[in-house]
Amino acid sequence: MSRIGKLPITLPGNIEITVADNNLVTVKGPKGSLSTPVDKDIIVKQQDNTLVVERPTEQKRHKAMHGLYRSLINNMVVGVTEGYRERLELVGVGYKASMVGSILELSLGYSHNIFLSLPDGVTATAVTEKGKNPIISLESNDKQLLGQVAAKIRSLRKVEPYKGKGIRFVGEVIRRKAGKTASK
Repeated sequence: MSRIGKLPITLPGNIEITVADNNLVTVKGPKGSLSTPVDKDIIVKQQDNTLVVERPTEQKRHKAMHGLYRSLINNMVVGVTEGYRERLELVGVGYKASMVGSILELSLGYSHNIFLSLPDGVTATAVTEKGKNPIISLESNDKQLLGQVAAKIRSLRKVEPYKGKGIRFVGEVIRRKAGKTASK
């Protein structure tokens, strides 16, 4: 059995789950609604306050999908009840971030500012305190979308290993390299 796939998903009382005939799982909660299609072979059953994901056979294909769909459904349940949050830190002289409506404006040391339009479902706040690095906080109920947006922002100025400048996740440890050594 899959270690992850066999774990039941506990459902809080304030959410509503529906499984359609075509195996479309929809989760509704206080932070919105999410849905994902599940493979037709995977069985999703609701028992009281738990949701169980089962596989019909021990085929390699079914084993691979068992844990995957259990994790996807669990991520949706957590997303609509608590939500997800990601924090990015801008490290570098003159790096700035600001929000204008749903557009994130970044000044990352290039000759021009970068304007990034955030998709629906993702909200961001940019905080700049004196003497500290600017921090961008992203929030969403969709874990996959949030990770994709965070990765896109981070790719605009990756952290370089010599000085440590760039966009990083808060708490991320960067392996630093030694620069050139002076000749004797």
